[in-house]
Amino acid sequence: MKSLKKAMLLFTVLFIITGFVYPMTVTLVAGLLFPDQAHGSLIVDNDNKVIGSTLIGQNFTAPDYFQSRPSASGYNAASSGGSNLGPTNPVLLELVANRTNTLRRAGITDPIPSDLVMASASGLDPHISLEAALIQVPVVAKARNLPEEKLKSLVLAESVNSPFTGDYVNVLSLNRALDEMR
Repeated sequence: MKSLKKAMLLFTVLFIITGFVYPMTVTLVAGLLFPDQAHGSLIVDNDNKVIGSTLIGQNFTAPDYFQSRPSASGYNAASSGGSNLGPTNPVLLELVANRTNTLRRAGITDPIPSDLVMASASGLDPHISLEAALIQVPVVAKARNLPEEKLKSLVLAESVNSPFTGDYVNVLSLNRALDEMR
């Protein structure tokens, strides 16, 4: 009986420490040291209305915006995940063909980077490769009646270089910068 009391006391103490004290401490410290990241890296417009997050991809379909990476979850963070379709699956091949045809109809003639036709593992990737952004410059420039060089400069200014993933661009940030050019 004495061992059971000690075990229950130890369980209760560890439960309180690991279940409440530690998570609350980490949450408070993160909120103080990294307030933007701790609250979802939200992006607000001029009216203080939340329009997105730098961490979650959004669907842009208008020709005057840069297109995001496709999403297997419909850009729904509640149901994130890949499609689990294998590389020879006819459904996946049809999806890729349809996405490729859509980009071709929009005016992209160069070889299309895979991140414009294949969804990411999470289905919520907010980034595209620099190559995928640059290949869209002529289409967006034409739709917005802007010089291609000016748009290319904007893409390069918005790009990030990572030693792990190479050059990439956050599509929401790029499209916001594009809107601010008007």
